[in-house]
Amino acid sequence: MERKFSWYCEPPEWSHTPERLSVVTGLKTDFWQSTFYGFQRDNGHFYQTEVEGDFSAEVLIHGYYEELYDQAGLMLRVDAHNWIKTGIEFTDGIQHFSTVITRDGFSDWSVIPLGVRVEPIRLRLTRHSEALRIQYHQEGHWQMARLGYLSMPSSVMVGPTCCSPERAALKVDFDNLVIGPPIDRALHEG
Repeated sequence: MERKFSWYCEPPEWSHTPERLSVVTGLKTDFWQSTFYGFQRDNGHFYQTEVEGDFSAEVLIHGYYEELYDQAGLMLRVDAHNWIKTGIEFTDGIQHFSTVITRDGFSDWSVIPLGVRVEPIRLRLTRHSEALRIQYHQEGHWQMARLGYLSMPSSVMVGPTCCSPERAALKVDFDNLVIGPPIDRALHEG
């Protein structure tokens, strides 16, 4: 089944083939709600499709991160006040694997330092009922970055996202996006 995608905050430049979505971000784009910084932003770029029930979404990301908070990854969105975004975020001069979960208008943020240049990276977002499992592929295996909670209806919007909160013109390529059945619920091998 071919999925229909649409833009939430369409970027100034983008192109799409069956294998690749290429994006150039707009000026000062972001998704964030209230916590710590005291502001709300809901103008990041999100290439969304509707997904019913449990699923896994995977994508390979090539980003050209240079400025503070440059970011690219996957997003699951219920509405402006309830969503998750996860992927690479550039902060403190290096790339981090970043996850933001926003519940009822308040965002939290977790990061795992990866290094100066970790390109490309494959990430996976899995929904198991109300639980969201975040993983990235490194050194031949899937590493869990976060197991989080979000109250969600049966149908949500999912897809690639990218933002450049401090500038414009972050270039990102999303390759081989796959949205399908959820992976097994087992968290540990053996």
